[in-house]
Amino acid sequence: MTDEQAPLLEFRGINTHYGAVHILKDVDLAIHAGELVCLLGGNASGKSTTLKTLLGMVKPSSGEVLLDGEVVNEKPTSYRVERGVTMVPENRRLFKRLSVKENLELGAYLRNDREGIDADLERIFTMFPRVKERLAQKAGTLSGGEQQMVAMGRALMSRPRVLLMDEPSMGLAPALVQTNFELIQQIHEEGVAIFMVEQNANMALSIADRGWVLQTGRVVLDDSAEALLANPDLRASYLGDAASH
Repeated sequence: MTDEQAPLLEFRGINTHYGAVHILKDVDLAIHAGELVCLLGGNASGKSTTLKTLLGMVKPSSGEVLLDGEVVNEKPTSYRVERGVTMVPENRRLFKRLSVKENLELGAYLRNDREGIDADLERIFTMFPRVKERLAQKAGTLSGGEQQMVAMGRALMSRPRVLLMDEPSMGLAPALVQTNFELIQQIHEEGVAIFMVEQNANMALSIADRGWVLQTGRVVLDDSAEALLANPDLRASYLGDAASH
């Protein structure tokens, strides 16, 4: 596909089941180069399953997952990572007994360009100065905010074109949530496309280009972030006082 507008990552009519339970129902999504999109929805709406299906951890029962126009339903997660799809998992999931530096280097495990790896480490130290200060420390001893920086840095070490983020503000102190979203914006400004699943709808939409809302496995809203922020149905369900729904 040479069309400039062709999505980097796409769902076409995706259905996903866990056993007999139908989780995702005819979902269509498209993530284009360099954009920041968010996926909103309550608990058990299918948000995490969407990420796992994009990354190849869960195989859809029907429909197509496309990466650069290629159907990758049968391709393993490693194939997608090599082609630029990486995830910052929920709750960071660092290797707690390994040092910060070892965690960062694990992000580059599919690469063998030492010079490029070193250059990317330096870039991450510039972006997250506190990470550089903690390099020798065990990852499990860091604060939640520091662990989030390491998790983002580790993902960036694979040189992603699309960064999938699962609830990046979860478990962070309120004061750190704002900082965290500023860091996400900074990564986005470097040209990385970001697809973010997030409960904090106000914050996510404030930095996103577009958004989708999932309800019991179906996309019920698909619009620009600006339009979604102003949408009365969304406000009632996910913004303001009812954000816990």
